[in-house]
Amino acid sequence: MVLTWNIIRVVLIIIVLVNEVAALLTVFREKRDIAATWAWLLVLTLIPVIGFIAYAFLGRKPTRHRMERIQSATQLELTEAIEEQKKQFANMMKPKKQTRRTYWRTVMLFQNLDDAFFTRHNNVEIFNDGHKLFRQMFKDIEAAKKSINIEFYTIYNDQIGNQLRTILEQKAAEGVEVRVLYDSWGSRGVKPSFYNHLRENGGEAAQFLMTRSNLFDFRINYRDHRKIVTIDGRIGYVGGFNVGDQYLSRVAKFGYWRDTHLRLIGGTVYSLQQRFIRDWNATMQGTDKQILHYRRFFPPIKVENGTTPMQIVSSGPDTQLETIKLGYLRLINAAQDHIWIQTPYLIPDDSMIDALKVAAHSGIDVRIMIPCKPDHPFVYRATQYYARMLANEGVTIYYYDNGFMHAKTVMIDGKMASVGSANLDYRSFKLNFEINSFIYDSRIADQLEQIFMEDVRHSHVVTPAMFAQQPRWLRFKQTASRLLSPIL
Repeated sequence: MVLTWNIIRVVLIIIVLVNEVAALLTVFREKRDIAATWAWLLVLTLIPVIGFIAYAFLGRKPTRHRMERIQSATQLELTEAIEEQKKQFANMMKPKKQTRRTYWRTVMLFQNLDDAFFTRHNNVEIFNDGHKLFRQMFKDIEAAKKSINIEFYTIYNDQIGNQLRTILEQKAAEGVEVRVLYDSWGSRGVKPSFYNHLRENGGEAAQFLMTRSNLFDFRINYRDHRKIVTIDGRIGYVGGFNVGDQYLSRVAKFGYWRDTHLRLIGGTVYSLQQRFIRDWNATMQGTDKQILHYRRFFPPIKVENGTTPMQIVSSGPDTQLETIKLGYLRLINAAQDHIWIQTPYLIPDDSMIDALKVAAHSGIDVRIMIPCKPDHPFVYRATQYYARMLANEGVTIYYYDNGFMHAKTVMIDGKMASVGSANLDYRSFKLNFEINSFIYDSRIADQLEQIFMEDVRHSHVVTPAMFAQQPRWLRFKQTASRLLSPIL
């Protein structure tokens, strides 16, 4: 018996040692920040086997080859196109004397980091209800004459997804160039055959950075979280809505779906279309599909009647620069009066936490609105942890009670704003491909703030005292989830 126990002990020690070595090799063979490294070491060493399964879903980075596909696609004919457009936009890129220096510095930041064009004469329409958004979007798509480019994280095989597909099939049959780019994980359950009839009619559809088999593409992170629609190179859409019935409040679990999306007309649509073409060409490389040539897709610049200055900014794991996060930090640090934020996931890194703390302790009115219900348990508990932390630092925390809050908006002093796909969390900053609009227009910022105040009517403030009264078990789950923040 003693010999048996000694054998078992030796076997267990060997298993632990092998697990530790495997954990070290797994984590350190890929470059990642210190917080994520320690988080994965914690998971892999404390939860053998299960931890490695979790790593397969959450931790594996796309291969260097796949990232190079995006970088090389960015260079295909793009350098020449950017230089040409910079000349055309030269009169717009130089600020007038009355341009506020605070936002012009933000403009320069994005020009240097992301080649983001600054355009003045844009029309911006705000949608915060899915029914109204898709009604207008489908109307615009049905009126398309030349091209329709669509890129979404999620396009489900449900009522609204089928409605979109039917319209696209009809437009493709009419001779309009139709392309659909979707994320295989975000659109899980939707097979490539879903788009067969679209292809038969002359349209195209592809999974973002497709692999040979979905069996080997089961990462939860490093996904295409962007939401882009461009129509004839003149009308664009960007924001937080995906294509699915839950986004039209048809799923009982979430109730009313509260989101924010923009309809754009003007030079800024060029930037949306550029981003789509880059992503499409990166996906098509290595296949028998023909890549897109940029020159074909940019009609002559037309000065619209709009008055909104703005930029379209993208970020993703194909670059070391967390461009959208840096933009958020720039806006927060420029605030003089108030900072209002809406986000479904509040898992900020240290730099963002410090910026919000500094603002709150400087007497700036900092308000953050998050959902009152989860869609991802660990993510929501981590969100609650950071909400509690920031509430203790003087930030006003709202829980939205009228359904699920999915909007990703930042409003600064009633002068600047951001609307897009990026949440205030690690995943959006470091792990996923995102796109945001940055708006330098007090009129649009004021409209977004009015919407925020309307949402306040359907929310309640969670004070530090209320957080302190939460059950110990709930606070333990929040603290434990917070340890996993860098990998959620």
